[in-house]
Amino acid sequence: MKTYQTDKIRNIALIGNAGSGKTSMAEAMLFEGGIIDRKGTVNGKNTASDYNEIEQENLNSVFSTVLYTEFNDHKVNIIDTPGADDFIGGVISAFSAADMAVMLINAQNGVEVGTEILNRHCDKYNKPLMLVLNKLDHEGVNYEKVLESVKTTFGSKAVVVQYPVSSGPDFNSIIDVLLMKMYKFNASGEREILDIPADQKETADELHNALVEAAAENDEQLMELFFEKGSLDENEMRKGITAGIIARGMFPIFCASAEKNYGIKRVLEFITNVAPSPDKMPAVATKDGKEIECKENGDTNLFVFKTSNESHIGEINFFKVVSGTVSEGMDLNNNTTETKERLSQLFAVAGKNRTKVSKLVAGDIGAAVKLKNTKTNQTLSNAKDNVEFPEIEFLNAKFSTAIKAVNEADDEKLGEALGRLHEIDPTLTIEYSKELKQIILYGQGEYHLNNIVKWHLDKIYKIDIEFLAPKIPYRETITKIAGANYKHKKQSGGSGQFGEVYMVIEPYKEGAPDPTTYKVDGKEFKVSVRNKEEHALPWGGKLVYYNCIVGGSIDARFLPAILKGIMEKMEEGPLTGSYARDIKVAVYDGKMHPVDSNEISFKLAGRHAFRAAFKNAGPKIMEPIYDVEVLVPSDRMGDVMSDLQGRRAMIEGMNSDKGFEKLNAKIPLAELNKYSTALSSLSGGRATYTMKFAKYEQVPMDVQEKLIKTFEEQEEED
Repeated sequence: MKTYQTDKIRNIALIGNAGSGKTSMAEAMLFEGGIIDRKGTVNGKNTASDYNEIEQENLNSVFSTVLYTEFNDHKVNIIDTPGADDFIGGVISAFSAADMAVMLINAQNGVEVGTEILNRHCDKYNKPLMLVLNKLDHEGVNYEKVLESVKTTFGSKAVVVQYPVSSGPDFNSIIDVLLMKMYKFNASGEREILDIPADQKETADELHNALVEAAAENDEQLMELFFEKGSLDENEMRKGITAGIIARGMFPIFCASAEKNYGIKRVLEFITNVAPSPDKMPAVATKDGKEIECKENGDTNLFVFKTSNESHIGEINFFKVVSGTVSEGMDLNNNTTETKERLSQLFAVAGKNRTKVSKLVAGDIGAAVKLKNTKTNQTLSNAKDNVEFPEIEFLNAKFSTAIKAVNEADDEKLGEALGRLHEIDPTLTIEYSKELKQIILYGQGEYHLNNIVKWHLDKIYKIDIEFLAPKIPYRETITKIAGANYKHKKQSGGSGQFGEVYMVIEPYKEGAPDPTTYKVDGKEFKVSVRNKEEHALPWGGKLVYYNCIVGGSIDARFLPAILKGIMEKMEEGPLTGSYARDIKVAVYDGKMHPVDSNEISFKLAGRHAFRAAFKNAGPKIMEPIYDVEVLVPSDRMGDVMSDLQGRRAMIEGMNSDKGFEKLNAKIPLAELNKYSTALSSLSGGRATYTMKFAKYEQVPMDVQEKLIKTFEEQEEED
């Protein structure tokens, strides 16, 4: 395979709702470029893209797949992405390598849920976009209705470049208003280029003029030419369309049937002739703000956007050459891990087929195998400066579950397997929660975890697991002042144990003054602060510890032991065993024995005194509250609102956003278990949401009583 220069490289991500035909489109593109000599099918389980066993079982894409084709003396790198929202990580990572997204729209259904969701992601990541109306040959397709749905979603930026002479089973001809030609296809997908028929000339001229105006709007010089001549020639139009695509001021619309190979060649012609090459895109900024231009000369900088692990090969890292040239056998620095890597072999990748190459230049996409210390989101470079590109910003998790191995002997094996799964899918994250005594998995939905985690653990790693409802990380605190004392005394022959502690506890409030007097059980007394320790707790909140001992009733060497006892009880709160927070403790008196007092005695005395005081200090359980943003179609608003109210949601606002209603609410985490599944059911899969931790708030009294009762019953069972 020859080495392609930067201006001859195009990088596209195929995106679209599940079932829009992305994998068939990729297959047709590879066939047109001669990379494969026979087109596979999804149902036949023999496509270049969906080659993983899990994808063949599900008959849809689960991972993004890197491919390429050679066409018109260009190399077109293609990333075929999953259509299901649960696998959105594959789309986001593809955006970091692709210079343009090609959105496929199933003409049978028009704009679907996934189309709307993906359009919002394109907008968020500022990704240039072209649209392909696919499956125009299918029964029941109404082109005008499809186009109307596209215009509603994408607005005036969606500009027709092609339209079908007829849609449905009779679809076999496309009018191209950029070249002003008609393409007619035979049963084998071969095309004939013809003049536009007389009965289509008026429509074609009207759309051509609209396209010329849209192209001119993206370049001041072209606009002047347009006003001067009243039109633009083909090259001028291409220049304007390219500028419009880069600026996201234009979304060209094309027509196709990927299964029949209708229109694919013309899509590739447009991509190679008009779509931007990598060096025409904005420079990439490093973490420290330095801009790296896509040029072949200069330092070599690579960004790893995807890692996969395959049997018989091992780990494969997919990268984009951001600048410079990378050659086989080259040594580069991993600036993320501060280690060196040798790229002993380089590959151009077409799914499971890999072609060995000697070098790749700026803008190209390739793969390397068996790198020792390199993963997704890392930078490889030979620059003198420490070049490091920002990590891909994946979406926050929307679903969580606890996981455990059925056989405890598999615990270590399970941990290793989960680590590998995170490497191939960074949207899957794992937390080993000491607090909850659970392994918590976070992902994009129930379908995501079942199809990535459970499938791989069952089929690949042979680990029997079960999913459990994740416990909620409650917090415990107090609302008023309380005092207590405790005497620990133990005598069992020889030296014994003795320690007695008097303390007062009160709620911690930022900026409140140190105590001078306390009133406990109707009695008021003064305290004198000798020493103050302020501890920021690992789980949030604070503990302030005051030494108010006078007259040496407790030796100073025992005060750390008292604090240790208090901290132990704060790690296992008195109400539900959850972490306690935001408390001031003043130790003001006690007793000790000249022989029997020791650290363990005062640790236990401090622990028990704190526990007794806590239960008399108006204890409250606090729960995590999340900011939740729900995007829901207007016709499903009522059902979604009713469901949120049943989840103790506090609605904070709502407004419209591109045909959707946007709801902002604060919702307790305890009420969000399996919300992604419930929301999908309520909205017919059309709603989506994001969630982010906001704060802790006190639970209602009825909920608190239920939590305490459950904990006490569990304690009795244990």
